[in-house]
Amino acid sequence: MKKVLILLVLFNLNLTNSFSIEADVFVQSTVNRAAETLSGGLTKEERMDELKSIALDTVDIRGIGFYSLGAHRKSASDEQKNEYEKVFTEYFLQSFSSRLAEYSNPIINVDSKKKINENYTIVSSTLAATDKRPAVKIDWRIYTKNKEQPLIRDLIIEGLSLARTQKEEFNSIILSADGDINALISKLRDFSNS
Repeated sequence: MKKVLILLVLFNLNLTNSFSIEADVFVQSTVNRAAETLSGGLTKEERMDELKSIALDTVDIRGIGFYSLGAHRKSASDEQKNEYEKVFTEYFLQSFSSRLAEYSNPIINVDSKKKINENYTIVSSTLAATDKRPAVKIDWRIYTKNKEQPLIRDLIIEGLSLARTQKEEFNSIILSADGDINALISKLRDFSNS
């Protein structure tokens, strides 16, 4: 009986560990998935739909959204937070998919990874040069608290954090409206509907 119990415990340990995904493998598989979508014979709308699906699977949209809201999150009502989260998700998916849908056959190679702590790993990669653009260094900030489902929290392109840039832009919109978060929500909604 003791042997059976030990085997069950070992099997469960192995089962748990078998679903763990390394951050660099996660990034490369995400990139490969996107590249396959972009290199196929899909229409722009079909590419955008597929890219939105990839983003929903691999990006911590909620986390990025609330990071981008910054200190204004504290002063927002629950109703504003809920509306912002909904509108930000639509904005993010529209912005992300429309930008990427213009690329054809992007080749991104993962170069290395560096574990920052239990929650974060930075994966470094390079977007290969073409005759129209030079190579571009891209660092991926991967949230790895849940080893079975890592999520992208930020892209740092040639040293520039997209999340931080967005946070500054959102802060500027809110401050120019005398601290009214509804101004940002309205702008994001307008972008998504355009």
